[in-house]
Amino acid sequence: MVAVIGNRLDSPSGEDLKGLRYVAATIRSDILETLYNVGSGHSGPSLSIVELLVALYFAELRVRPDEPDWPERDRFVLSKGHGALALYCVMGRAGFFPMSDLESFEYLGSHLQGHPDCRTTPGVEMSTGSLGQGLSVSIGHALGARKLGLDTRAYCLLGDGEVQEGNVWEAAMAAAKFQLDNLVAIIDQNGLQGGITAEVMPSLEPLADKWRAFGWHVLEIDGHDLRQITAALSSARSHKGQPTVMIAHTVKGKGISFMEGNVAWHSGTVGKDEYERAKPEIDAALAEAQA
Repeated sequence: MVAVIGNRLDSPSGEDLKGLRYVAATIRSDILETLYNVGSGHSGPSLSIVELLVALYFAELRVRPDEPDWPERDRFVLSKGHGALALYCVMGRAGFFPMSDLESFEYLGSHLQGHPDCRTTPGVEMSTGSLGQGLSVSIGHALGARKLGLDTRAYCLLGDGEVQEGNVWEAAMAAAKFQLDNLVAIIDQNGLQGGITAEVMPSLEPLADKWRAFGWHVLEIDGHDLRQITAALSSARSHKGQPTVMIAHTVKGKGISFMEGNVAWHSGTVGKDEYERAKPEIDAALAEAQA
């Protein structure tokens, strides 16, 4: 398993990318096992962001899992907090806490609740779940780093439905005003929320042009292609004078065919039948990534 925690992987080699793909396949297996064993969780929103989180935690973020409050760490905020299960699986694999902690996911008293809680979970920078809040806090992280003269960066992952929130656009204006080139927003554009995003709020598009109009450096990528993701993160680091937004085109429920693009799997319970349908697909992807 690739592990470059604490460093930024500027130019991933073929072996690096293979390792990252194996981590992503492992995370999808972890998500499925947890969904089945616990009997709850947001499946679709977690599966769509796996590669984005793997690229961040294993190739981009300067963090220390054994010292989560390290002052010079990069900051990451999962603004779409309902994708928490994917975050926990990635953080567990990165070493922030034992993987066995996933057995208590969403249990009363567990530090791994259905939405991230910065008061109880090591490495979580902000409690999220109420949508639209994360980007504003990430601006504070980026401004604070500048004020302190730290070479640290702030990253915020948002859902495309979440981007309908007015607070997101207020934050977007502020980030451009302050020319926060140490800030990266990543949008998980999977096209689904409580319904079809284009039907819930048709005027969200053209999304890329809106961010450009708000003064951001815009990159559009395949959110499941680790080569594209790592290249975009590197491009964001080299771009000066503007914050960067990465619009990541993804598939909700990615990796499990009957969940892919199916709004019913925004959450949903994985019982024995669903597990037995999904398990061969997850195992096949894991074997392919390992080959």
